[in-house]
Amino acid sequence: MAGKQLFDFLFSFLLLILIGWIIIILWIIASLDTKSNGLFFQNRIGRYGKRFAIFKIKTIRSKTGHISKFGRLLRKSKLDELPQLLNVLKGEMSFVGPRPDIPGYYDVLEGEDKKILNLKPGLTSEASLKYFNEEQILKEQRNPLEYNDSILFPDKVKMNLNYYYIHSLYGDIEIICKTLFRYIK
Repeated sequence: MAGKQLFDFLFSFLLLILIGWIIIILWIIASLDTKSNGLFFQNRIGRYGKRFAIFKIKTIRSKTGHISKFGRLLRKSKLDELPQLLNVLKGEMSFVGPRPDIPGYYDVLEGEDKKILNLKPGLTSEASLKYFNEEQILKEQRNPLEYNDSILFPDKVKMNLNYYYIHSLYGDIEIICKTLFRYIK
């Protein structure tokens, strides 16, 4: 969909011009806070199962392996994900699409579920809105990994497969608006 690609490129470019200074300030504070490079890179699964490096602001102190207070604030506000605008600008991600996961999830889907890999991963989606507080949900479980693998991930796959069949630029704009309202609340 050429309209979506153009929208992603132009909107990410504009946002990087407008709020790039915020990302730089967060990067500097995170560098001081973690006593290391304040940017975090991690392999994620992208479109067609291709791996790419996702950009985030670092929230974990390298020496202790614990999330800092500043990092907790970044994660709760999702500000640690602002550098992913660069992933959108590079064409690795879209504003709306399945959130990119680590290897071992989307890349091992089978059958119809594998159609999700035809989509670019996104900054937001209906699934990410539903599980906005996923970290907290998992923290409350006796076995977080098992809960994620048996409950959360299958539900996200179902929602993302539904998105695969019905996505449109208008629908994406609706999801972006829902996301913005979620942050404003």
